[in-house]
Amino acid sequence: MYLVDYHTHTCCSPDSEAPLADMAETACRVGLTELCTTDHYDLLLEDGTPWERWDWSPVLEQYRAAAPAVPPGFRLLLGLELGGAHLDPGKAQGILDGAPLDFIIGSVHNLDPSAGGIDFYHVPYPTREAAATALDDYFASLLALAPLPCYDALGHIIYPLRYINGRAGHTITLEPWADQLDALLRTVVETGRAIEVNTCRGREVENWRSILKRYRELGGELVTTGSDAHRPEDVGKGLEQAADLLRETGFRYLTLYRQRQPEPIKL
Repeated sequence: MYLVDYHTHTCCSPDSEAPLADMAETACRVGLTELCTTDHYDLLLEDGTPWERWDWSPVLEQYRAAAPAVPPGFRLLLGLELGGAHLDPGKAQGILDGAPLDFIIGSVHNLDPSAGGIDFYHVPYPTREAAATALDDYFASLLALAPLPCYDALGHIIYPLRYINGRAGHTITLEPWADQLDALLRTVVETGRAIEVNTCRGREVENWRSILKRYRELGGELVTTGSDAHRPEDVGKGLEQAADLLRETGFRYLTLYRQRQPEPIKL
């Protein structure tokens, strides 16, 4: 099975301490064929303040050191998780121009600045109404991001549910946002982008079934897989199950990227 992890974070992300060499070593050991490092750059920090400066130097330094050390037949790719690009598309594009990237995840982690701008991780969800308000905000941001050219795969569409259901204990589905989700998936299809199945370290594979079915019904074909690992021990978790789920929901190919160009490979 051709297994690829296209969503991983290293010590160049503010929420990881893992060297890329350790992530790549684990990827090889657990049987992956490709690993893409996608460190965070968000236009807003977790507390909602602007992230003013992004330095590519440490990212490129560790990538150039790690890439020659991987074994033959294994690919180590350079990517980025770009958060909140819709807030300043010009600034976002300037960041992307700073490195020869293979792959870019486009994501939303934060409330809109008008609502405080904090990461959904930090948002309190004391009631279902509070959770619904946060999801309204989230989908408005995703719909603003989706048409932009500054990403290849739309990242973790179900992101706030990790905290709404997982931590706050609600049982909210995306059914009330079905129209917004359809509009989002249609935009992804029409612009030739992908969505990712983000396994959240192997914990959220089945959560993607309904979204994948609807994406396929709308003509979606491009899908990437990623563990969202921030530690070596989480690299690759859930990817085999994600590949099985893709086959079960009608997909024949997984999508790889080379210099931001999609390449299908049979599942």
